[in-house]
Amino acid sequence: MRIIKPAWLTHGGERKDFEVYSCHVSPDGSRLVTAAGDGHVRVWSTEAIYNAGDPSYTKPKQLASMSYHSGTIHTVRFSPNGKYLASGADDKIVCVYTLDPHPPSHAATFGTNEPPPVETWRIFRRLIGHDNDVQDLGWSYDASILVSVGLDSKVVVWSGFTFEKLKTLSHHQSHVKGLTFDPANKYFATASDDRTIKIFRFTPPAPNSTAQDQMNNYQIETTIVTPFASSPLTTYFRRCSWSPDGNHIAAANAVNGPVSSVAIINRGSWDSEINLIGHEGPVEVCAFSPRLFCKDPPNQLNQDGKVVMQHMVTVIACAGQDKALSVWNTSHPRPLVITQDLTVKSISDLAWSGDGKHLFATSLDGSIVSVIFDDGDLGYPVGLEENEKSLAKYGAGRRGIGVVEGTEGLLLEERSKEGELKGVQGRMGELMGDQNEKAGPKINGSGVNTPSGGVATSAVGTPSGQGSSTAQTNAQPAESSAVQSQAQQQADANAAKVQKLKQRVTIGPDGKKRVTPILVSSAAGGAESSLPRTQLMAASTATQGVKNDAPQSVLDLSKPYDGLPRGGLAALLLGNKRKAAVFDGDEEGHVEKKAATSRRGKGVPILVNGVDGVEPPTASTPKPAEPTPEFLRPAVVNPSLAISQVRLAVPKVRSHIVHGFDSEGKPSTGDTVAEGTNGATGQKSGATSASVVFEARNPTGPAATGRVQDRDPARISLTKRGQILWQDFLPRNVLLVTGYKHMWVAACEDGSIHVWTPAGRRLLNALVVEAQPVILESKGWWVLCVTAAGMCHVWNIKTLSSPHPPVSLGPVLDIAIHSLQGHPTMAAAVTSARLNSQGNIIITLSNGDGYTYSPSMYVWQRLSEMWWAVGSQYWNTTDSSVGNLQTNSDSTNAAKIKDDNLSLANLSAGIIPHLERNTTNETLLRGRAHFLQRLIKSLLSREGFEGFESSVSIAHLENRVAAALQLGAREEFRVYLQMYAKRLGAEGMKGKVEELLRGLLGGIFRETDGDAEGRSLVKEGSGRGWQEESEELCGCDRRKLLKEVILLLGKHRDLQRITVPYAKLLGVMDEQIEGGGGGGGGGGGEDAMSS
Repeated sequence: MRIIKPAWLTHGGERKDFEVYSCHVSPDGSRLVTAAGDGHVRVWSTEAIYNAGDPSYTKPKQLASMSYHSGTIHTVRFSPNGKYLASGADDKIVCVYTLDPHPPSHAATFGTNEPPPVETWRIFRRLIGHDNDVQDLGWSYDASILVSVGLDSKVVVWSGFTFEKLKTLSHHQSHVKGLTFDPANKYFATASDDRTIKIFRFTPPAPNSTAQDQMNNYQIETTIVTPFASSPLTTYFRRCSWSPDGNHIAAANAVNGPVSSVAIINRGSWDSEINLIGHEGPVEVCAFSPRLFCKDPPNQLNQDGKVVMQHMVTVIACAGQDKALSVWNTSHPRPLVITQDLTVKSISDLAWSGDGKHLFATSLDGSIVSVIFDDGDLGYPVGLEENEKSLAKYGAGRRGIGVVEGTEGLLLEERSKEGELKGVQGRMGELMGDQNEKAGPKINGSGVNTPSGGVATSAVGTPSGQGSSTAQTNAQPAESSAVQSQAQQQADANAAKVQKLKQRVTIGPDGKKRVTPILVSSAAGGAESSLPRTQLMAASTATQGVKNDAPQSVLDLSKPYDGLPRGGLAALLLGNKRKAAVFDGDEEGHVEKKAATSRRGKGVPILVNGVDGVEPPTASTPKPAEPTPEFLRPAVVNPSLAISQVRLAVPKVRSHIVHGFDSEGKPSTGDTVAEGTNGATGQKSGATSASVVFEARNPTGPAATGRVQDRDPARISLTKRGQILWQDFLPRNVLLVTGYKHMWVAACEDGSIHVWTPAGRRLLNALVVEAQPVILESKGWWVLCVTAAGMCHVWNIKTLSSPHPPVSLGPVLDIAIHSLQGHPTMAAAVTSARLNSQGNIIITLSNGDGYTYSPSMYVWQRLSEMWWAVGSQYWNTTDSSVGNLQTNSDSTNAAKIKDDNLSLANLSAGIIPHLERNTTNETLLRGRAHFLQRLIKSLLSREGFEGFESSVSIAHLENRVAAALQLGAREEFRVYLQMYAKRLGAEGMKGKVEELLRGLLGGIFRETDGDAEGRSLVKEGSGRGWQEESEELCGCDRRKLLKEVILLLGKHRDLQRITVPYAKLLGVMDEQIEGGGGGGGGGGGEDAMSS
């Protein structure tokens, strides 16, 4: 081992050498870059350093010098591909340089002692994102991202391609002074003065990724606290290092009791069992050698002529405030090398050469030291292929940028980026209030544009593909006049409000009159407030081009569930720190003092939010108490339940059962209906929102004959605004009632079901089922009845038929699993049972699972479960782009869709979000997901589960797409399909992408061997699914869906060999994109494709 300390290797000043804070070696090992307090970044020739003792060496020593910073430079790093050089300083700026291939065009700068430059490093980017000194930098091992940390406690992630700021992470509570990257390219770690190291998990971004694409990347994995509980805060740096095999992190400035140490943190478990002890002062910098070493020379042969397998070790160098340098390896408990007083002041940085034989150290005394190790001093370095083998178990796969296949690929990539740019511009326009320049969202399944206010501007629907341009042209004058009149009315209303506000006068405690000040934005012509509005956000995110379809973080169910804040929704909207209103005669503020006194006793004062502030409530007229329906007795149990494996709870017999609708045909809430129908007279219905009420009244007293075995009949009636339309009587007690526009249904205690027309005519004979009905639902012409024996019956009253035989809930409830155990356990309970517009059964259970029954395959299908909630990055039950899809067939689509014929556009909207919300609620309430989430978190760091989270997320998207296709939910199918295509493109899954594109064209399951029988089977089964031969898929035009997917995938160069032929087929490169984001392909493109 030799130590070289050339006299010329400094950042010289007039009186003394400047402090050197950082150094780094280029990937090819030919350059050493240093940064110091003189504001210069200097590039040195490593060959000149190694030959410093040779007087015959005459080649240039300093290759270049850059002074683009205005202060002390703390860190400097080469990119792993050698293309860029980055530096960070106390001027809060990160500079990125690139090497100019042309020789320098000038000699040394006039008036300086700088030697003439040999290389030209030009400034490429100046990155501004920190609010304080930049302390450390780091490149990912594929150079896809650059991360900077500083004294502002921020961790800023920059793109390694465009150097756009991708994300700012503010998880630390104090100065961040160290950074290191995982060589497997899965994590990076940051060290801070808050005495923690935080591990962040990331996915390398694509070359053309934007900040919007990376919004949910870079999630915190864990926080390591134990080794740093009492570490000193006097160190200038906390530079940690990741071992080349990916197994360990060496953390500087750790403590082991009262002794300073270096903590070795294990990957996966993130615990620290090994400490390197020996330094007398705090260790500021650690650096693993980039190579693995073995004890003997590699590729040695044994007596049998086979290569001897040797145990490989890693080598680490440590230094800090004690001015000593120590070198360790993992096979020795003591250091291999200790050099005391290597420098006069603290050692600030360490850097290894790529071959692992040279180590460079910088010090605050201005010196730069080179340590050269001979063969065998540290061991013998093995080939880089051993590093790759060690990293392969952690899923280290580096995808390249991709090579453009031709001009068509460039055009497709340009169209894809253009669509994304328009989507971002539209989103920014809506957030900035440019509402008049963009059409509002479309209600699911209709062609009606709805502005942000939620009011439809036109109720005229035009069938797609037939005269759409003509209808649009003819409707423009009417729409423009309607919009102008509506805007005029809005302006008049705003002007009246402003005038009223201007005239508001209050009397202060001193008796003087004051005019209440108002916001300038409110006075400026009645303009709308620029504050965020819930209505604006919900409407804007529901547009086709603006979707929140980025991966979300894993749902953390270990944290407490937060509801509304103290004070309820009013406190959330208006705040709970409002000033009390001033009243006449209350000059001394008795109201405010009384409220303050009640708060001292941890009580909540009874105050209401008034116009001028909080006010004491006024006495209101008490609402008359309404009688509650009386439970007469339990229902008689059917004998069939004694031998049934499924036994559901039977509803009790009530005296009064009500089912109501408002004027638009929507079911009213139970409270509203009860107000109008539970009274003695029943004449208050006109004052409630329940326009039509269907009710059943069971007899409450003894029979009129006086005999016990006799019973009075149950009375069935339908009222509209308090007027009885028709009445009927049943000889048995009624348990459940339901109804819709087309029929009214009542289920009796003996298992009989009666159906009436809207006019009260009996439509069918009584339907008799095997046990008492426990759930009775209706939708359109469909009726669902779930009996106490767990059988589900579905009937179509219009066609007097059933789509399938009665089906049991046994498979859904896992009866076999719970009954065949040693000790029977409680099975899941049914929380709701509903129908969609096609007559499919939708079941939700108390364990969070959601099911539907497939009438074509005669089997239950699970649509939602707890596994997706804790394992998928896309589990986001508040996604407004899906949650705002509604079925408004009865109101807005009345002119387009007849009452007895619902189109595919209106089927099942919102069912999948409803099931996923139910899963979240059930898992939160029952606490069952906590242990499953712990299991998944432990799997993420295990060998063999490197792609676990990505696989589960993709599977969840595939589950969503299949569910939307099964239920016929058109809008949800489009949203989920675009999310799925984006993720496939980001992952580069060529096989799935090619199969998806072929499936959108139709026939991915078609036989290719000419088998006539196979073709006939495909043709016979066509009608639903990917293999159907129609022009539509789930109610959407296949070509339009294919075009949207092509535009989403076009920016990925490694997939262009697959996507370009489909883009040529559709003429994507020849058309102008209309609309933003994934929803591209406007009217012109659709007409061109249809032709």
